[in-house]
Amino acid sequence: MDHVNIDVVSDVVCPWCYLGKARLDQAIANVAGDIFVTVNWRPYQLNPDLPPEGVDHKAHLAAKLGSQAAVDRAHEMLTGLGQQDGIAFNFDAVKISPNTLDAHRLIRWALTDGPATQSRVTALLFKANFEEGRNVGDHAVLLDIATEAGLDRAVIAALLASDADKDAVSEEIEMARGMGVTGVPCFIIDSQYAVMGAQSVEVLTDALRDIAKMKDTSQIN
Repeated sequence: MDHVNIDVVSDVVCPWCYLGKARLDQAIANVAGDIFVTVNWRPYQLNPDLPPEGVDHKAHLAAKLGSQAAVDRAHEMLTGLGQQDGIAFNFDAVKISPNTLDAHRLIRWALTDGPATQSRVTALLFKANFEEGRNVGDHAVLLDIATEAGLDRAVIAALLASDADKDAVSEEIEMARGMGVTGVPCFIIDSQYAVMGAQSVEVLTDALRDIAKMKDTSQIN
């Protein structure tokens, strides 16, 4: 079976990243049996300058997009897209725009338990923020998510209370920017091919098949 590795650069408060994850999951399901796909989640921060406690979500977003009307239009479009991909966006429930540095630290630590656990934590963070309106910058919320994903709560609590991996996460984000990543999601396949944005399931499926085919051809040659 062919093996393809994907590094997904994303932020857990990016709705397009949530859509991208849902579509990638479906694309991986489409090639199951033919291609074994390993997914690693890499950090990015859309709002790195937000304070640790976060800010009022509605005011922050209206200022960022220019008006409440623009926010409403974006949310209406995203809600419709989410329904197609099995995501129940509930933007009215979101009260806080958090600083996501600690969420990314949690995602990093989850990888020590394997890619499946990391993907589980990432999915729970997306759902908590966009469907349940929970503050994913809050340590209590992060601890509950870690516990639900099967991580050791006491260990994660001690790590969150420290500065562990803050610099490493920030350096990884800067590395992504240095590679030309200016928006997310960004799917980096086999460290060679980049697919930008929340592409359709069909585009992602074709990308996986095409890259696996190219690998087969190069091995034959």
